Amino acid sequence: MNYLEKGFIPVMLTPFLENGEVDYDGLTQLTEFYLASGANGLFANCLSSEMFELTPRERIKVTQHVVNVANNRVPVVATGTFGSAIEKQADFINQIYQTGVQAVIMITGLLANEDESDEVLNERIFELLNRTGKIPLGFYECPVPYKRVLSPEQLSLFIPTGRITYHKDTCLNSEQVRAKVAAGKGYNFGLYDAYLVHAVASLKAGSAGLSCIQGNFFPELIVWLCQNYNNSQLESEVCKVQDFLIENMEIMHTVYPFTVKYFLRKLGLNISTFTRRETGVFSTNIKNEVDRLYGDYVRLQEELTLIVT
Repeated sequence: MNYLEKGFIPVMLTPFLENGEVDYDGLTQLTEFYLASGANGLFANCLSSEMFELTPRERIKVTQHVVNVANNRVPVVATGTFGSAIEKQADFINQIYQTGVQAVIMITGLLANEDESDEVLNERIFELLNRTGKIPLGFYECPVPYKRVLSPEQLSLFIPTGRITYHKDTCLNSEQVRAKVAAGKGYNFGLYDAYLVHAVASLKAGSAGLSCIQGNFFPELIVWLCQNYNNSQLESEVCKVQDFLIENMEIMHTVYPFTVKYFLRKLGLNISTFTRRETGVFSTNIKNEVDRLYGDYVRLQEELTLIVT
C-alpha cells in the first residue's frame, strides 16, 4: 500500500450464481468496478466476501482471481486465518500468500477465545509470526465470531517486527485510532478505519484510509472523502458526504450483503443478489428504503458535481 496517500480499501463482496456457485465473471466485473472507482487496494476473502461460507479451496481461488484481475494495478490483501491449530493456520497463511497478495490478514477473534487473555493472544500471534517466515501480515478486528480489539500497546509489540503492514480497525474510538497510528509511526504500517462516524477525524489523526461496507454501495464517495477530508475549500461538501453516509448507515447494514448486491444491480452491475449467508428477509419496507437510498445517492451526485462518476 502507498500509506502516504489516503485511500479506500474495499471489503470485497463475492458474487454468486443463482445455483450458489461463485460467479467468477461477476467477480471480475466487481473488481473492475472497485478499481474504476479509485480504490487504492482490495481486501479479498473478508467478512463481506462471505468468507465463512466459502470452502478453503474457494477462499484461495477467489483470492487468486482478484489478484489476477487486479494485475498489479493495486495491492491485494486477504484473510488467511480461520481457527484450528496454529500450525494449520500458518499453513493456510502460506497458501493464501502464494496467490500473490501483498499481505495476509489475521482475524483477531479467531486467534484466541473470548475468555482467553491478551497474553494468550499475543503468544499465538508471535507463534504465527515465527511459523510464517517473512510473509507480511495484518490484523482485522472482525466482528465474527466475536470482536477482539487490539490495544495500541499490543500493536506496539508486533509492528516493530517489520511484519505487520496492515490493520483494519473496528474499535469505534478516534482516540484509540490516534494511539494505534502513533504505534506504527516510522514503520511500513497502515491503519484503515471501518467506522464512518469518525471517518474525517480518523483521517486527520493519521489513518491510512477507510475500509467500510458503505464503500461497497458507492466506493467513489469514500475515495473522494479520503482525497478531500482536509480540503478547507470543500469543508461543507465533506460534511455533506459524511452526513449522508452516517444517516444511511442502518439501512446499509440491514440484510447485508443482499442489500448491497441489490443496490449494485441498480447501478448496472450484472451480478445476482444470491448470498450464502443467512441475511434475513428482504422485505418490501427494506426494498423501499434501499430504493430511496439509491434516489438520494443520485441527487447527492447532482448536488456535488465534483463527485459525479
